[in-house]
Amino acid sequence: MADLAGIKAFDLDGSDLTVWVYKKSMRDGLPIFTGRWVGITEDLGVALRHSVATALEAITEIIDYDILAQNNESSALTLGADETHIGLVEGQSANPTEGRKVTNLKHIANADFYMLRFANEDGVLLTLRKTNATWSTKRSLGMMRIVLNDEELDIDERPSFSIEPFFDFFVFGGDVFVSNKQHFESVLAYRAGHLEAFHELTADTAFSNVFSDVSVISDFVGENKIQLRRAIAIREKGHYRDRVFMKNLREECASMGFNIVFDEYGRIVPTPDSCRDIFQALLDHRLYSRLSSRIYDVQSTEPVG
Repeated sequence: MADLAGIKAFDLDGSDLTVWVYKKSMRDGLPIFTGRWVGITEDLGVALRHSVATALEAITEIIDYDILAQNNESSALTLGADETHIGLVEGQSANPTEGRKVTNLKHIANADFYMLRFANEDGVLLTLRKTNATWSTKRSLGMMRIVLNDEELDIDERPSFSIEPFFDFFVFGGDVFVSNKQHFESVLAYRAGHLEAFHELTADTAFSNVFSDVSVISDFVGENKIQLRRAIAIREKGHYRDRVFMKNLREECASMGFNIVFDEYGRIVPTPDSCRDIFQALLDHRLYSRLSSRIYDVQSTEPVG
């Protein structure tokens, strides 16, 4: 279990703070991170420590990370750091040499994300955030930055970047605490292999033999991120491999309100209109409530006992 109490009790004020900016590229499906550290003023350091403390204080619940799991403003998804590429990022930040220092605009412009590294004798806390549009040189082309100076508007030609008081994920004690799942996956290329994994799924005879024509499923998913997530969750759950589950689906399909047709061999006959219901069924995300006697589509089927 991730140590929520430990990360919330981390001594931010008593830690050394280093700010890093990273650019990311992909090679052969794997992320390549290039990081540089940048000097900050004392006032900015105080503001950053306060922002991180406020963000951590807001987390009151942790949820195990799952491909379809979602958190809210007071919860974080957790997974092991060794399941991610964070080691490639953290390894650079442990060595802030002069050669890695930001010394000109090109080092920091168009960065993909920034990271705050807090270190003390008890450990290291990393706080990461995907950059916004202010870090892009394209955004600044053709624009003038105007400031109010001595009661007059003036041009400020100094480059500026916006650091928001919100953070996408934290790394502490060997665990990742995710506040913004979409940004986390983007920053660390956590789900870069979704498309490849889906191709492997459709090539698996145990899956393709469930359908009269699996190409309809492939067309439905395409490169849609949400449907790829759902397809990989279907693979992880593996209900299509369970003969009893599939038998129950054929028998209860109509009573559960699914728009799914089976052929004479018991295979699902997918159509563009029925693919959503097919995914809902294979995820086991349509459930009957014994309390209200109603049937609901749900986002998660985490067992409660």
